[in-house]
Amino acid sequence: MAEKQSPCYLPEGLPAPRASRDGLDTGFWDATHRHELVVQRCADCKTFQFGPEWICHRCRSGNLKWHKVSGQGRIYSWQRVWHPVHPALKDACPYVIVLVELPDADNVRMVGNLLGSPREKIEIGAPVEAVFEDHKEGHTLIQWRTV
Repeated sequence: MAEKQSPCYLPEGLPAPRASRDGLDTGFWDATHRHELVVQRCADCKTFQFGPEWICHRCRSGNLKWHKVSGQGRIYSWQRVWHPVHPALKDACPYVIVLVELPDADNVRMVGNLLGSPREKIEIGAPVEAVFEDHKEGHTLIQWRTV
């Protein structure tokens, strides 16, 4: 498979992500623009959580803050995608999505694409790091690469 020429991992034409109208995830998207990875953390009981919610999953407090994490993680699970889920992906398959566990955030998990050859061997537990992919439309995506 030839290397992709685009500076973006997946082809153009996919819907651009946006912060929700209620503002719940605005802090997350603002952090990606700064090339920072953040997760919610309860200021009362110190529990980490992702995706964002209005209340803490543990103590039900509404005192949640965005907490910067290192962007270092490990692969918890993965899937090689062979069938496009959007018309813009018809020539992008296969690609690999990973569920990444973040040790410095009590092992909360995030989903993303794994950069590199979609056919290489992938190991559960392999270390990965966040990569920030800026798009001309103004958003920044978090991708992952093995380290």
